[in-house]
Amino acid sequence: MTDQQLQLLVEELSQQYFGQPFLHKAYFNNRLRTTGGRYLLRSHNIEFNKKSYEIFGIGELRGIILHELCHYHLHIRGMGYKHRDADFRALLKKVGAPRFCSTIEENKRQTNAKQYIYECKQCKQRYPRKRRMNLQKYRCGKCRGQLIEWNVEL
Repeated sequence: MTDQQLQLLVEELSQQYFGQPFLHKAYFNNRLRTTGGRYLLRSHNIEFNKKSYEIFGIGELRGIILHELCHYHLHIRGMGYKHRDADFRALLKKVGAPRFCSTIEENKRQTNAKQYIYECKQCKQRYPRKRRMNLQKYRCGKCRGQLIEWNVEL
């Protein structure tokens, strides 16, 4: 699906479900990783994660479009457009839009790819960390003992 096809789909769904036109831009943003779509408050444009479409298909994309259009139309009208607002939740329910999109497992695995485990020499207290620590600067929080590194790959 191209950006032009996406734009037409968003305009069509906006008219069909909300009875109002979508007057801004809709496009794929390849840098989105943790979300299916994003409504931009200043420009009123909507960005979509192309990977969500490629993995889950057109049904998932339609749900994401409806979700982002709820943000769009409520914000344009000056109503509560945030996830916690009652206006937003009511409109989601009315148009049948999902509150959350499906998660892409591939991204989860990338963030948890490596983990460092540090252990105190004296009391054997373990400290799992995502980032590497400078063992010259840090000591055990329990007994102030020296830490040693254990490398573990998940």
